[in-house]
Amino acid sequence: MQLTTALALANGYAPNTEALGKLSDILSPDFLEQCFAEAGVATIRRRRLPLDMAIWAVLGMSLYRQEPVWSIVSKLQLMLPGKQALVAPSAVVQARQRLGVDAVKVVFEQSQQRWNRDAAHKRWHGLTLLGVDGVVWRTPDTAENQAAFSSTKNQYGHTPFPQVRMVCQMELTSHMLTGSAFEGIASNEMQLATGLIATTPDQSLTLFDRGFYSLGLLYDWQQAGTQRHWLLPARKDLRFEVVTAFSNNDCLIKLATTPPSRKQRPYLPEILYARMVTTRVKGKVHRLLTSLITPELYPQAAIAKLYATRWEIELGYREIKQGLLDSEFTLRSKRSDMIAQELWGILLAYNILRYQMVIMAKTIPGLKPNQLSFTTCSLAIINLLLSMSLNSAGTIPRKLEDLKAQTRHHILPERRKNRAYPRVVKSNKNTYPIKKRNAGQLN
Repeated sequence: MQLTTALALANGYAPNTEALGKLSDILSPDFLEQCFAEAGVATIRRRRLPLDMAIWAVLGMSLYRQEPVWSIVSKLQLMLPGKQALVAPSAVVQARQRLGVDAVKVVFEQSQQRWNRDAAHKRWHGLTLLGVDGVVWRTPDTAENQAAFSSTKNQYGHTPFPQVRMVCQMELTSHMLTGSAFEGIASNEMQLATGLIATTPDQSLTLFDRGFYSLGLLYDWQQAGTQRHWLLPARKDLRFEVVTAFSNNDCLIKLATTPPSRKQRPYLPEILYARMVTTRVKGKVHRLLTSLITPELYPQAAIAKLYATRWEIELGYREIKQGLLDSEFTLRSKRSDMIAQELWGILLAYNILRYQMVIMAKTIPGLKPNQLSFTTCSLAIINLLLSMSLNSAGTIPRKLEDLKAQTRHHILPERRKNRAYPRVVKSNKNTYPIKKRNAGQLN
């Protein structure tokens, strides 16, 4: 409880600014209560570990990856005063179960709307830049996780760990997440991506990987709102007909939808129009498809240069898995519902750190949040959260000002060009036999 109390008391000392002075606005008790009510989760009984503290415990599972959950609760002083100094591990488990999945999901969804709105992201030709891509998570090898998520299969049989397939949407200039959908490993990324249409804002441009090419998905994406554009590489076997040539490397094309796609989506027209921009990178020809069909508003050179920005979401995934989770690739929870809760907690924890980096970047004109080091910034912010106790509430504003003053020390050097990352692995010298069965297959 001291963490929330310290954050609330800090507002009494902090200046009334838009900077980091009001850190308690991150997840204020009133905001959490509204989210819990929307999720249909509430408790009248005052427990040792109430719901607003239970959600901080879930966040702590990501912010302090090497610590057991009961130790996180103790260090952050999340529990109410009691006869015992420490909270029992079973009490933490019960609190997580009372909290459930929907409550954490609603907190993520509501907070991302608020933070992305307040961030006032930099735009490209008046459009918010978004990226969509997939990522896979590994879960503990329990029978319940195996039944809920399954595992991949190769020539040796099933892989040892059940896995979760996730698709996320990210604002590319800040790396703040705007939406996510996930299911078992057998699910399809394009089907998961349809769940992100509702979270896509108007006046936006979403960058996809070529694996998301589906005229039905792209049509739904564009028609769901006002100026919801898309951009992705064209497949090598793409069949199209040129309608208008704007230049040698820029044209309006006509794409024919297939009968199966029209059967699945009866409203899908037989013909869709798109723009194809051809560019050459290191002597290799690349073709980009986009719904930005007006050359006067969106020049060819700007579109050709833009697609490299899609890699920002890959960097974001690396920040989450290697930076935030310290390369501990297997999640903690042994139950499928708690795996879902843990994943929403990871995404929420990442957004908390990224939102603070957005505010830090505003202290230097022209600085983008993705130009700050996630590793050093996250360590500074996490250590600040850990140091917030009731006895030091009055010093929090000064610590926040110190954090802002250190922004220049977190700026990354300019990214090197012509960097190559071949998809190779080191030789495998493992001489031990491969375990072919997992817990889900044992009798």
